[in-house]
Amino acid sequence: MDRSSITPSPQDLKALTHPIRVRMLGLLRIDGPATATTLAARLGLNTGATSYHLRQLAQHGFVIEDSSRGNGRDRWWMAAHRSTTTEVAPADPDERDTLDAYLQSVVVVMSELLQRSVEELPLLAEPWRDATTYSDWVVTLTPSKAKALVEQLETMIDEEDDEEGDEAAPFMVQLSAFPYPGKVGGDR
Repeated sequence: MDRSSITPSPQDLKALTHPIRVRMLGLLRIDGPATATTLAARLGLNTGATSYHLRQLAQHGFVIEDSSRGNGRDRWWMAAHRSTTTEVAPADPDERDTLDAYLQSVVVVMSELLQRSVEELPLLAEPWRDATTYSDWVVTLTPSKAKALVEQLETMIDEEDDEEGDEAAPFMVQLSAFPYPGKVGGDR
């Protein structure tokens, strides 16, 4: 099984149209395996709701049971893949609706993480502050050049190996790339 990435079917993607599930999957990817009880505490949910969301994620292949941990009573879960990719423009209208709902959930979670990072910025050591940026660039490109730019950035990130050591920490790179709102399609 390829554990590096998953490109779910539109049916499976429906499991990620809920922000709680996107958050849960992110926690399992960053922090590693956890029980429903642990995740419930981290997310401010009850264990019943957390277990339900975990079952939905498992049913669609996003999480798997970590059989090397726990006992008959404690069930440990882990992310099945390091990342999720999607088809950006499905032809079927229902599939587009599912993708849009998923993307809404992703943006909710990304916005929350971005806000938390700004709030925690004063607590960071100077080297981490220096490595942090909240920048944007607006360049005028054709669709094919824009796609090539995104693919080049994705390749650069994919080629980075995880580092070990006391100074190493999970470093989130959020890549949002889109036509400037209101400038392409619809009313200009």
